[in-house]
Amino acid sequence: QVQLVESGGGLVQAGGSLRLSCAASGRTFSNYAMGWFRQAPGKEREFVAVINWSGGDTYYGDSVKGRFTISRDNGKNTVDLQMNSLKTEDPAVYYCAADDRVIPLESFRYRGMDYWGKGTLVTISS
Repeated sequence: QVQLVESGGGLVQAGGSLRLSCAASGRTFSNYAMGWFRQAPGKEREFVAVINWSGGDTYYGDSVKGRFTISRDNGKNTVDLQMNSLKTEDPAVYYCAADDRVIPLESFRYRGMDYWGKGTLVTISS
């Protein structure tokens, strides 16, 4: 089992940038695909991005493609989400997730992932 702790959330102006980080502990980090999901109040959980075990492959949700970048550092057991050009529709609790299933990355968009952090709140001021 892997434990995940997110950080980096906060208040940022629309059009600004924010970088979220997720620290993993427990099992071998490089065994896991890592992802970010988000959930706004009153809305369903939304897939944001996923990265494969090596960092060589990524997949993004349509609403963040071109604005957000997911990356990982297997030496530090961290996965980051760089969020640029933030919009008023981006506020949510952002969750880090992990999964050791070997399946196409786009599959996690609908399946979700097995392990979850507690989330970090991102708020946008217009």
